[in-house]
Amino acid sequence: MWKVDLNADLGESFGAYTIGQDEKLAPLISSANIACGFHAGDPLVMSDTVGVLKEASVALGAHPGLPDIQGFGRRQMAITPKEAKAYMLYQLGALAAIAKANGTHLQHVKPHGALYNMAATNYDLALALAQAVAEFDGNLIFLGLSGSEMIRAAEDCGLTVASEVFADRGYNDDGTLVPRHLPGAMIEDEAEAIARVIKMVKSGTVTSVNGKEVAIQADSICVHGDGEKALAFVAAIRAACHDEGIEIVALDSVVIND
Repeated sequence: MWKVDLNADLGESFGAYTIGQDEKLAPLISSANIACGFHAGDPLVMSDTVGVLKEASVALGAHPGLPDIQGFGRRQMAITPKEAKAYMLYQLGALAAIAKANGTHLQHVKPHGALYNMAATNYDLALALAQAVAEFDGNLIFLGLSGSEMIRAAEDCGLTVASEVFADRGYNDDGTLVPRHLPGAMIEDEAEAIARVIKMVKSGTVTSVNGKEVAIQADSICVHGDGEKALAFVAAIRAACHDEGIEIVALDSVVIND
């Protein structure tokens, strides 16, 4: 039987602004990436999110991003590896403290947005992020884009790595994601997206926007839960995985446990 993790980004509300449907999404996923205050989230939102996930028995992950709340962390910034490492440590420390106070702990770390995309192709930046994780807690799993510089850097730091794939995103021929502003960036057809998920898990390949078969490793599938239709989409992915003999488990059960 195949095993795969389903992860989603949660805790992205801020102050009086509510984003996402965390309580509805939590029962449908096995791991969650929690915003740590730089691109979204705040101390109260982080604490509430940890509580929701603990109640739903969902594994916790940190989702550190660039300090850009207005741009939701999706705008690239010119930062040095030293700055990137400090940003990671700052955000990891904040979320880990809240998790500890709630009687739980972090399972993994997944960079957010532009930071994720920048580190996917920039080894020096990826290495700074991985070093921050290794120095903070070497037992944390580093979750990054399959085949990316993040995976290589995390392995070089001795971390346990997990390769991530995306249910509803288009891929370039080199395995990177198609930028959101370009045609083919999003897979709009639900049936197509689900079929791609099954193929990625079972065959280890995905078809690029140019029709090329690209080799990938699918340890974890990123799903998005904004809106009622999206929640139904996540539920449909779970059902399809069940029908195909794919077990949904937390990330540590995919990459650590037998």
